[in-house]
Amino acid sequence: MIVFASMKLASGKVRTSVPVAEFSGLPSLVGSCVYAFMCHHSLPSLITPIQPKSSLYRIMALDFILILIFYALLGFTGLFAFDNLQSLYTLNFDVSETANIEFFHYFLQLFPVFTLCTSFPIIAITLRNNLRALFRRTDPPSTCDRLFFPLLAVIPPVIIAFTTDDVTFLVNITGSYAGAMIQYVVPATLVLCARKETIFTFGQFVPNVHSSPFRNRWWAYIVLFWAYVCIILVTANHIINKK
Repeated sequence: MIVFASMKLASGKVRTSVPVAEFSGLPSLVGSCVYAFMCHHSLPSLITPIQPKSSLYRIMALDFILILIFYALLGFTGLFAFDNLQSLYTLNFDVSETANIEFFHYFLQLFPVFTLCTSFPIIAITLRNNLRALFRRTDPPSTCDRLFFPLLAVIPPVIIAFTTDDVTFLVNITGSYAGAMIQYVVPATLVLCARKETIFTFGQFVPNVHSSPFRNRWWAYIVLFWAYVCIILVTANHIINKK
């Protein structure tokens, strides 16, 4: 996608009127960040085999810098190459945009299907396990558990998929509310509760060589405050856009 968008820019087809920022796109931005945030789901399995762990911070920093560079290239080339961006970026690449090579055209059209086929089962299994833990179900699972929790994890997204194809709407909703909970409220609350439990179990002054530079509890409160502000702003934006 970066190559084809760059080819279009090199041919002189450049979008000239690009706004610096659009507040109306904030919910979509947060929603996209939620999907990008899903990479954290795989971090434990990626980090475990790395040896020695002393170089872990450097490796992960370089990794995320590379990810940022590719995201920036993907975003800015698409921003200046296309006048009207589709909600799914891959839909912008018709046959004429892929150097008249039908293979790349069909591959890019089906790319979201490939990614969903790989990520959806993992996310559904994780949600099933979390639901079982939430309802305090123990192993081995009963026949009812084997049916109820997988269906509870799978049926709602399937119903939504049959109900609407407006990806922008879905991203806005997930980014506005579920995204704020996943990225801000839940992690900050877990940190506060875990630190409280640690003090209760081990005492106040326990040395930790792996402590974060953001170990002060006020950082967690700042994150919660930011989540509160974000929810208010995006809710106001939804109401304004409906009017």
